[in-house]
Amino acid sequence: MPLSAAHAARADRTKGRAAMRILVSGASVAGPVLAYWLTRNGFSVTVVERAPGPRRTGGHAVDLFRPALDISARMGVLPRIAERATGTNRLTVHPEGSRHPVRADLSKIFDDASGRHAEIMRDDLSEIYYEATRDDVEYLFGDSVTAVSPDGEVTFERAAPRRFDLVVGADGLHSQVRRLVFGEESCLGSFVGACFGVLTLPSTSGLDGELVMHVGVGRTAGLYGARHIQDARALFLFRSEREPEGDHHDVGRQKELLRGAFTGLHPQVDRWLDELDRTPAFYFDSITQLRMDTWSRGRVTLVGDAGYCPGAVVGGSTSLAVVGAYVLAGELARAGGDHRRAFPAYERAMAEHVRGSRAVALSAAGTLLPTSRLGVWGLAQGARLVSALPTGPGRALLRLTTRSARFHDSVTVDDYPLPAAPGARKGLTSAPGSRPGTD
Repeated sequence: MPLSAAHAARADRTKGRAAMRILVSGASVAGPVLAYWLTRNGFSVTVVERAPGPRRTGGHAVDLFRPALDISARMGVLPRIAERATGTNRLTVHPEGSRHPVRADLSKIFDDASGRHAEIMRDDLSEIYYEATRDDVEYLFGDSVTAVSPDGEVTFERAAPRRFDLVVGADGLHSQVRRLVFGEESCLGSFVGACFGVLTLPSTSGLDGELVMHVGVGRTAGLYGARHIQDARALFLFRSEREPEGDHHDVGRQKELLRGAFTGLHPQVDRWLDELDRTPAFYFDSITQLRMDTWSRGRVTLVGDAGYCPGAVVGGSTSLAVVGAYVLAGELARAGGDHRRAFPAYERAMAEHVRGSRAVALSAAGTLLPTSRLGVWGLAQGARLVSALPTGPGRALLRLTTRSARFHDSVTVDDYPLPAAPGARKGLTSAPGSRPGTD
C-alpha cells in the first residue's frame, strides 16, 4: 500500500538521519498514542490494523484518569475528549429484591474518587487519537501481522513483507503479535472469576445523563448513554467459577451465557436481554489479567492490554494503555532507539503501575459483584452515602473503602522532553495541568 503524501514528506525530512522504522500492530488506543509520541521523537511509524478503518464497533465507555489526561493534554486533544465525554452524572441503583431504588450524584462520586477524570466512549477516544496521528503516520487498515522474524522481517496477511527495526504489539488482550512471539495466551492469562458483555440498544430515550444499575448477588447490569449518540449501551458483569470454554468468537454461545446469568434479575434487564438477537453491536469476554515475566523479546515489545491487561472494565486498562504508550515512546527516545536499553527501562517504569492496576481490578470486581445480599445492600447505600456527604468527608470515605481511588491518584509518570528541532513540538497546545471543561 503506498504511503500517504504527508507520510512521504515526513520520510523526506528524516533522510540522512536514518530514522528507525517501527511497526505498531493495533489502532485502538495504545497504538495511535504510541505512534504520536514516536513520530514526535523522529521515528518513522507504520500502524497495521485488522479492521477496515477506524473502529466504530459500538464499544463501551472507558475512564481516563489524571496521568492519561495529562498525556492527552500534551497531545492537544483534551478539548475534543471533553466534547465527547459521556455526560453521565446521575446513578440509580436497583438492589435485587428491593422495590426502592437508591439514587446518587455520580459526578460527585467521580470527583471524590479522582482529582481528574473523564468518561468517554472507547470508539470516540480511538477516533480522537487516530485523527491526531493520521497526517504523520502510515496506517495499513484491513490487514494483520502473520509472522515476525528475529531480525524484524514482518509478513502480513495482505501487504508484501517488509523489514522494521522494531515491532510493537498494541493489539489488545487477544494479541496476534503476542501469540506469534510469546506463545498461546492460555499460558499467560489469569482468570479473575468474572465475565462481561456489552450490547447496543436502539435509544437513550429517558436516560438523560443517568446510569441505571441492577445489582444482585454475583451479577450487575447497567444501562447508560452519551450526550452525542442516539443509542445506548447495556453492560453486564457476572461471576463465573471457570473461564468460558471455546472460541472467543463464538457469539451464539456468548449470548447464551449472558441470558443464563441474568434472566430473572429484573423485568427491565429482561427487556435489555430481548435485544440480544437484534443488537447491531455485541461484545463478550472473560475478565482476565495477563501476568507475563517480560513484555519484550528481541526487537518486539507489547503495550497496553496486549502486554499487561489488568482486567477489562474493572482495572483502568485504558488509562494504563495511554500511560504505557507514552512511557515506551519516551524510553525509546531517551535510549536513542536502542531497544536493548529502552525495553528494560520501559518495563521497570511500568511495573508498579501494572501491579497496582491488577490490585484495583480485583478490588473493583469484588465491589461491583457482591457475594451476598448484604454486599448488594452495602454497594447501593455506599453510593448514596458518598453522594450525600460534603466533598472532604466523601473523598475520605472513598479513600478508606476503595483501592482504586488511592492508586489512580498516586500514579506518576516521567516527563520525557521532545527534541528541540523546528516543528518538534507540533500538537503540544495544552498545558499538562489543564482540565476538561465538562469534568
